[in-house]
Amino acid sequence: MNLTPRQQEIIDIIDAQGQASISKVKELLSSDASIPTLNRDMAKLVETNYLIKLGAGRSIVYVITPYYQLFAPINASDYFDLDPDMREANTAFNHDLLSSLEGISIFTDQELTALQKLKQEYQTNITSLSPVLYQKELERLTIELSWKSSQIEGNTYTLLETERLFREKQEADNKTKEEAIMLLNHKAVVTYLMDHKDLAKTLDLHTLEEIHSLLIKDLNVGRNIRSRAVGITGTAYKPLDNDYQIRENLELMCELINSKDNGFEKALLAVVLISYIQPFEDGNKRTGRMISNALLIADDACPLSYRSVDSLDYKKAMLLFYEQNNLAAFKTIFIEQNEFGVKNYFR
Repeated sequence: MNLTPRQQEIIDIIDAQGQASISKVKELLSSDASIPTLNRDMAKLVETNYLIKLGAGRSIVYVITPYYQLFAPINASDYFDLDPDMREANTAFNHDLLSSLEGISIFTDQELTALQKLKQEYQTNITSLSPVLYQKELERLTIELSWKSSQIEGNTYTLLETERLFREKQEADNKTKEEAIMLLNHKAVVTYLMDHKDLAKTLDLHTLEEIHSLLIKDLNVGRNIRSRAVGITGTAYKPLDNDYQIRENLELMCELINSKDNGFEKALLAVVLISYIQPFEDGNKRTGRMISNALLIADDACPLSYRSVDSLDYKKAMLLFYEQNNLAAFKTIFIEQNEFGVKNYFR
């Protein structure tokens, strides 16, 4: 829903007050509005799940919903014009986040309908391909997913250099050995996921650690859940530094994801929450992307390559989730990449 300036001000007032009656909102509005007008505005905000109406009669008050907190509009350009320490960011891990996501539908009915149509289109496409053409398309997806996922992490291989590495086993000049290993590890994970399509039917810690181990093989990165603090470049957000709490929240995350009925919700939650919890000393976002794809594969949906995503836009969307627990920007990327995948692979 696109909010009018008055509707946004109503939400801002209620957010600042914690809860507010319609008379309190009228009192604090910067411009005059009649009670009937405010009633219409607030009824619309309740209808769109931005506000909750509590009480009855003269005791009615309104509060902000968790859904609005998750998808509140943020001007990313203005937000990231500020240095990390100047932004009004949540710097500590939000222990209430996972429980707040339990009763929230991540996608609107319209979005789910569109995603389900894309899934059906993908299934139709792959059934019409010969085994040879299917393998060629899978190879192309593997190359492009491995390249883009690695590029997001700062890998400097080009797409063509990645293709040559995979097909001819030739490393690029003036690149580090670690960059080639990162790419080849991605390839190994994609192959593993396609060979074990039911791997993420039920998500658990063993699967997370298994995929992470494959991604960081020979990269001198610890394999187990970390027991020390980590910092994230470009943000003041500090993930948990206690291995017991990290494990506990990973288990809660798995329970949350397994409780969802829709594969797209599972996949979106996995990619952002694994990145948010940061359970490993390195390779967290890579693990999030690949676990997310494991969930899509288990649901017979098209895996995402993220090929058309600008790496900076991806990072900004993830930082908005870290700092504001706001999913709007990343949900847009996720939906766009589902469409991109279905329209560009296995056709």
